[in-house]
Amino acid sequence: MPSADSRPDSPASQRTRLLAIARDSIAHGLEQGEPLALDPEQEAPALRAPRASFVTLEQDGQLRGCIGHLEALTALACDVAENAYAAAFRDPRFPPLSAEEWDRTRISVSVLTPPQPLTFASEAELLDLIQPGIDGLILSEGSHRGTFLPSVWSQLPSPEAFLRHLKQKAGLAPAYWSDRIQVARYHTDSFSE
Repeated sequence: MPSADSRPDSPASQRTRLLAIARDSIAHGLEQGEPLALDPEQEAPALRAPRASFVTLEQDGQLRGCIGHLEALTALACDVAENAYAAAFRDPRFPPLSAEEWDRTRISVSVLTPPQPLTFASEAELLDLIQPGIDGLILSEGSHRGTFLPSVWSQLPSPEAFLRHLKQKAGLAPAYWSDRIQVARYHTDSFSE
């Protein structure tokens, strides 16, 4: 009898498969110049369900690309394939990944829960709601929008610093505040090679 972790529907098998999809999509991109096309019907049921994801690339512990979606747009397997390709070749902060860099590139995948809007009347109330190390946040006001995955807490461990930098990422001043700011929280299941 196979172990629980080796079944295709086990969380461990799903994580292994998503990392393989990400790696295969980037390799396909290096060879063909486009993301790997997947038939979601060939994947385990959990990977066929619409879910949002981010794919992060690192080299020598430094960010090399990170692209994702905040809302579920397609099957999770397809979302990971598209985001892996985009993280490698379309992140505007970096040049496209080269074949020479490929061997030292480490892949992480974050699968997001649906965002839940937070209700607050002041910045102090918002800071009290934030769960350090757990929450990913989406901050928006008008045309300004930014997000930080929960993994960013390792670099910005206080809610105050996390929120200040998130405002900057959204194109707002660090000390900016208005009653029109909206914030939603999400959690992730994150795993790496």
